[in-house]
Amino acid sequence: MTKQLILNAFDMTSAMHNSHGLWKHENSRRHREYKDPHYWMEIAGLLEKGKFDAVFFAEVLGIYDTYRQSRGPSLRDGMQVPAIDASYVVPFMASVTKHLSFAITISTTYEQPFSNARRFSSLDHLTNGRIAWNVVTSYLPNAARNFGLEDMVRHDKRYTIADEFLDVSYKLWEGSWEEEAVVEDGDNSTLVNPDSVHEINHKGNFFSVAGPHLSEPSPQRTPVLYQAGTSEKGRAFAARHAECIFVGGPTPLKIREYIEDIKAQARELGRNPDHLKFFSFLNVVVAPTTEEAERKFAEYDDLWSVDSAKAQFAGASGQDLSFYESLDPSLPFDFKKTEHAHYKQATVDRDPKKQPTIRQVLSRFEHIDRETYIVGNPQQVADGIQKQFEESGVDGFNLNHLLTPGDLEAFVDLVVPELQVRGIYKTSYKEGTLREKLFDHESAHLPDDHPGYGYKVKPETFEAKGEKTR
Repeated sequence: MTKQLILNAFDMTSAMHNSHGLWKHENSRRHREYKDPHYWMEIAGLLEKGKFDAVFFAEVLGIYDTYRQSRGPSLRDGMQVPAIDASYVVPFMASVTKHLSFAITISTTYEQPFSNARRFSSLDHLTNGRIAWNVVTSYLPNAARNFGLEDMVRHDKRYTIADEFLDVSYKLWEGSWEEEAVVEDGDNSTLVNPDSVHEINHKGNFFSVAGPHLSEPSPQRTPVLYQAGTSEKGRAFAARHAECIFVGGPTPLKIREYIEDIKAQARELGRNPDHLKFFSFLNVVVAPTTEEAERKFAEYDDLWSVDSAKAQFAGASGQDLSFYESLDPSLPFDFKKTEHAHYKQATVDRDPKKQPTIRQVLSRFEHIDRETYIVGNPQQVADGIQKQFEESGVDGFNLNHLLTPGDLEAFVDLVVPELQVRGIYKTSYKEGTLREKLFDHESAHLPDDHPGYGYKVKPETFEAKGEKTR
């Protein structure tokens, strides 16, 4: 059977996402309507029409203020701010769809595992098992200050915290409530069997959580776990915990290299590599004809905000580009080690054998980066997607869209039918929860090779410890 690609719409519940300056376009709606539930319900219906597997919501907890050491460039173009919490949007979108799933980004650096576990159990119940958690560790200095810290937690320590955060989460989701704890026994005046609900009594280096979990087991118990693993620490974390992994790279071959590395690490940990799905980003501008697509791309490029693009790169990478703007542009661009994210460097440092010059790096932000976009008619775009799909070894893509909802509508109407004709994209949804749709586990729950499965509640464990219900 031909391998079929998985598609997520990459979005954010904010005025603008990665469409720097395009709020000025006459057909832009998101900056005015992102606060309106009906806007998101419309988007949900469109994505389900296009058989998208999920909408993936990005999130940040601060303003990008590294570029020029100022928040001005971000605020002027609404670069991921203002924003609302995607958790509250999901139930509206779920109410008008049956199959579309939802990935929510939550940081392990600034949240608490107990409240986060209830958030995802609630969403999993309310969506009938269509929820995923994109696990992030957060990188913006402003985010750290918003949560009472003078400086960001160091990059590698953030992953150490995340490891323990996940372990606590598994204990709550998998080990606190037995499957049949809710008995609804009127004869014995018992709704919940107290002997089937257990404290977790976690005491670690970063968290102390007594439990029990406040929510009864949801359809998936543990939500599907998404994570972006590019750094060495990130790839190790993904190999242990993630089910869906976003891998960025300058070329399809580099992406394939990262995929094979994570699979090898997962195998060493006793996980089946087939239980991991890999994604990369997909940038598309499509129209009925090549000429129309080129005109559309040029129109977007004319509205592009250089400052906003630089602000995003600087905040994510920790490289304040304004420092380099005053130097000789022919000099090599010296990537300084920072405690920010590590994935952004790959977007401008594309030749592993040659260090880019300052001019080459800065020029990447002057226009929409055409090298990373597939622009053309439906057949040309489908050709480009199929090529990336086959060469990189990914299982699917996170689809960016510059103008919302116009570019999503164009993709659904023009590209999806072409992919379906080629047999590389589904024509109908598989039934079940998100985990059942993505994998062949024959269960909505974690497979037995996942570390979270090891925390699965076993009544005999509590009996052996002599636990008594009070």
